Amino acid sequence: MTRLLTLLLLFFSITISAQLQSPSEFLGYEIGTQFSRHADVVRYFEHVAANSNMVTYQTYGKTNERRPLTYAVVSSMQNLANIETIRTDNLKNIGMLSGNASPTTTIVWLSYNVHGNEASSTEAAMQTLYTLITEKKDWLQNTVVIIDPCVNPDGRDRYANWYNQVKATPYNTAQDATEHNEPWPGGRPNHYLFDLNRDWAWATQVESRQRLKIYNQWMPHVHVDFHEQGINEPYYFAPAAEPYHEVISPWQRDFQTQIGKNHARYFDKEGWLFFTRERFDLLYPSYGDTYPTFMGAIGMTYEQAGHGMAGLGIETDEGYVLTLVDRVAHHTTTGLSTVEIASQNAAKLNTEFKKFFNNSDLLYKSYVLKGNPDKIKSLTDLLDKHEIQYGFASGGTVSGFNYSKNEKGNMDANGALVVSTNQPKGKMVKVLFEPDAKLSDPLTYDITAWSIPHAYGLETIASTTLVSSTGNAPTASALNSPAPGSAGYIAKWNSLQDAGFLAELLQEGIRVRFTEKDVSFAGNKFDKGSLIITRSDNRMHQDFDTKVTQIANAHQRALFASPTSFGDTNTDFGSPDVKLVNKQRIAVLKGNGTSSLSYGTLWHFFEQQLKYPITSIDTEDFPRIDLRKYDVIILPEGWYGRVFNESVMDDLKDWIRDGGKLIAMGRAVSTFEGKDGFDLKNNASEEEKEETEKGNLIPYDQRERESVKDFITGSIYRVTVDGSHPLAYGYGDTYFSLKQGNESYQFLESGYNVGYIKGDAVSVSGFSGADAKAGLKNSLVFGEARMGRGSIIYLVDDVLFRSFWENGKLFLVNAVFFVNNNAFTL
Repeated sequence: MTRLLTLLLLFFSITISAQLQSPSEFLGYEIGTQFSRHADVVRYFEHVAANSNMVTYQTYGKTNERRPLTYAVVSSMQNLANIETIRTDNLKNIGMLSGNASPTTTIVWLSYNVHGNEASSTEAAMQTLYTLITEKKDWLQNTVVIIDPCVNPDGRDRYANWYNQVKATPYNTAQDATEHNEPWPGGRPNHYLFDLNRDWAWATQVESRQRLKIYNQWMPHVHVDFHEQGINEPYYFAPAAEPYHEVISPWQRDFQTQIGKNHARYFDKEGWLFFTRERFDLLYPSYGDTYPTFMGAIGMTYEQAGHGMAGLGIETDEGYVLTLVDRVAHHTTTGLSTVEIASQNAAKLNTEFKKFFNNSDLLYKSYVLKGNPDKIKSLTDLLDKHEIQYGFASGGTVSGFNYSKNEKGNMDANGALVVSTNQPKGKMVKVLFEPDAKLSDPLTYDITAWSIPHAYGLETIASTTLVSSTGNAPTASALNSPAPGSAGYIAKWNSLQDAGFLAELLQEGIRVRFTEKDVSFAGNKFDKGSLIITRSDNRMHQDFDTKVTQIANAHQRALFASPTSFGDTNTDFGSPDVKLVNKQRIAVLKGNGTSSLSYGTLWHFFEQQLKYPITSIDTEDFPRIDLRKYDVIILPEGWYGRVFNESVMDDLKDWIRDGGKLIAMGRAVSTFEGKDGFDLKNNASEEEKEETEKGNLIPYDQRERESVKDFITGSIYRVTVDGSHPLAYGYGDTYFSLKQGNESYQFLESGYNVGYIKGDAVSVSGFSGADAKAGLKNSLVFGEARMGRGSIIYLVDDVLFRSFWENGKLFLVNAVFFVNNNAFTL
């Protein structure tokens, strides 16, 4: 009977295999000779799963444009029959599930096409899948391979569909050809134009959030993120460049080298060029290589020459033609080589993976955070996405490193959020919360500071002693009830959740005021910026009380129903200092000249977070629009020299003088430097002036290293804030700002310097070159310049950068709704 069953299973397996098609057979063209649409990739993976007992395939979510997010699990038939035990044993091994286990099967996760126009990797994913189950079955005896064929389907289809529309037949290899020059914004980002490869830790995007759920279910030992770089580079693979973050273990370093040498063996055999240990470091925690690394995996980036410029084939500067066929072959080779060496070291990977989760040697045992409950809730929401454990302290004083003072201090811990490192993901906690990441080399690929306490604006102590806590959060306030006898309702203003409440009130036709003075009614005190919703302003709403309280309850906002409009101080509801909030008509520029990433964060912020409508206007159309249709115009980071010619600048000035409000973010601020009427001047340091005068005599081979003195690579600076100005309502007198560059401007002469660095600049985290830091002395960070009845608002530091610096977002909302409300709606 047993022999008969074995024969039947063998017959069944042979029958299934006979029906299995290669990617080229299934799609009808040789892989690498066309770009496959996402739907066709999904169909191929479904075909393989239906015709192989070594593959399962499932959907883990959808994109904003409703494309499926999918992954395949590939292993031996025996492993797949036991896959749930393999998965849970891995989690038991590192303490994420209770119980004991000593697994010997390794888990390799291959992620393809996180950047949509780096499109060769999805083609390679199909070929890798087919090769694994037809030619490399032996590797799968002790290895589970997870394949995500396309992390960014919206971006990939944006690129592939464009390319398929414009390419010549046969394809044109000239770099000047249309098919090698993508239009703005390109296929790299997702629907909201976010770079998903920088969103792993912050999880602002739907793709990231859905992927993290699956990642946490598996916790792979090896993770590869497949990319492409410029057409004139060969191929990059591990080991990574310095700096390595200090939590990375010696084993993780060593195994990167082992993997690199295995790849080199195949590349040398084929005569393919490659490079290692340059450019791509392992520091910033939100990449597809670093995030898995800080979760214990061997996290790696592989970079193939090509990118969106390469198309099906392009002539490089060195005179050879780089084809998509070549690119697919290279990515397929490194993917298979990764699985091979992981299989050869399966037991060791499990052993070292377990060791990584021993966190006893970490200096700080607990991070204790206090502040606005809304900000605490936003942070715990982020921790939940990563399945990081936390609790709340019941009392006592905690001592340690004080983030606000940048020195030792103490804090009353009663009710404080406590995030400790005595948990499986303790090293990730350290990375996200540490005051200042150690740098072995200042030349990094990304920002060098991201400390969550500063990003969320929370008072924080890092303690070398474990702080006890419970899992119980402070009790939320009770719901509001209508108060028909009141003169109106008052609500605080100090968080993005308050801004969401205001946004919905305005869209529902509720008239809202805000106070420019600290006020008190019936013994209840409210700070500047507090919202005052008067019955007098809303007499047209018969259901005024019900509607206001319903909206407040939906946003979990506490309302004070004031029995009178007569203030305890000199400020009443009808005071000139209690101003009406306009239902602003907002335009945001996009297109050539703007940063697609900066525009994308604005688009996402208003549409998904604030939920307030904007009108996006292409820069090419901007000279023709009637500016009077808009109250506020926002310029994302960008270079506007070609957009704002003399005629457009004159029209813009006239619009501002008539009451318009212009908000310039990040590099967009430089557009107005030195321009008449904008009160903005560059703040060059004496060192920069001297360097310009004497010329650059630095030797060629020292130029890059010497240039770091002019860099600020994402550092956190202490900023003084004028809390009396409407731009700063909801903030204290100090703000910690993320600076991405060395741009520096003088204090406004006639305008309002709302956020500024007075005297020498003080950085609390991240790398800053000596000259760049010196150049920030006495510099503007946030300010308002008046022009006629209108205003120009300068946000020199982009408060929406990657949408993770939560504490900066209220500056933008204040700029839109509060600043210069003497101006009437146009």
